[in-house]
Amino acid sequence: MTGGGTSSGLTNTDMTSESDLSELCSAVREFLEDKASEESLRNVIETELRYDPAVWSQLAHQLRLPGLAIPEEYGGDGFGPVELAVVLEEMGRTLLCAPYFSTVVLAAQALLASGDQEACARYLPGIAAGATTATFAVAEDSGFWDPAHVTTTAVRADGTWILTGRKTFVIDGATSDLVLVIARTTSGLALFAVDRAAAGLTVEPMQTLDLTRAMARLTFDAVPAALIGEDGSGERLISRVLDLASVGLAAEQAGAARRCLEASAEYARTRFQFGRAIGSFQAVKHKCADMLVQVELAEATVREAARLESEGDADFPVAAAAAHAVCSRAFMFAAMENIQVHGGIGFTWEHPAHLYFRRAKSSQLLFGGPTAYYERLLNRLGI
Repeated sequence: MTGGGTSSGLTNTDMTSESDLSELCSAVREFLEDKASEESLRNVIETELRYDPAVWSQLAHQLRLPGLAIPEEYGGDGFGPVELAVVLEEMGRTLLCAPYFSTVVLAAQALLASGDQEACARYLPGIAAGATTATFAVAEDSGFWDPAHVTTTAVRADGTWILTGRKTFVIDGATSDLVLVIARTTSGLALFAVDRAAAGLTVEPMQTLDLTRAMARLTFDAVPAALIGEDGSGERLISRVLDLASVGLAAEQAGAARRCLEASAEYARTRFQFGRAIGSFQAVKHKCADMLVQVELAEATVREAARLESEGDADFPVAAAAAHAVCSRAFMFAAMENIQVHGGIGFTWEHPAHLYFRRAKSSQLLFGGPTAYYERLLNRLGI
């Protein structure tokens, strides 16, 4: 990464080798192990913001991670999906509570996908610097990212666009400075920018299964908004962002699944019953071996999808849908087996295993659940 605040010393011209990616991984892991421990995680989920502004500031200024995948012309470091996937795997590994996924993976990519250079120049430098947090609001009461389910409307009155409707399951919707909203116009779907302090916008934090990913319900009552990109281009934009977000989410899932495997293996080596480490029992060995297979497959699908996107390969949409399906299954499996290996203590509030299980389930359902992502895979395959 570039810039005076980074500790890795990498630039966007030399981060091409495995050693460079390993250096990035090590830098992010070291930071998160220090700043995003289990204790800090439990403290943060009890706060109103649901993340630590000090950690977010350090993440932005020391590692420059918000600007990692933003083009240099907009104040970012110009890296691509391969590097971003490495970072997201590490964030998934610690269940980091921060507006990174909503801001960098959803909102920033929506702006870039819009092709609106003026909007990108207005918003992306703040995002890259960590000064602006943002989110992308698509789903409504059904929770699906299906264009057919969008009922929020946008009408033009006296030269201003006005939004009316409701969005649910908006990641970091209660704290984001900028909300990018998909709404329906007479020309189809379009993308709009709404300021957090806009008149008529009501924000309601949602109580969800996953305590580590904040979500909100947003109600728009004649809220003024700015059109981004072309009117009627919203359906194409949703498809593009969903492909990118599926890979980003899959990377988080792969990292979290790896951590579940590590926790199970650690416990199996140190927990003794009948005078033996439980890892010596055949049943526990099989559980850990099955977890390893799932985790390795998940990591492989994420990295292949990220590689295809970086190369502009036409097969990327298929790989993205496959990565989401594979990693959702792998993380759910690893999270459930992690609880089983730990036994009774794994079910308790005091143990982090249930936090990973909650994240696994919520991530599986985030973009509509198994039915939606398998249908998306078939659609990308042309079936």
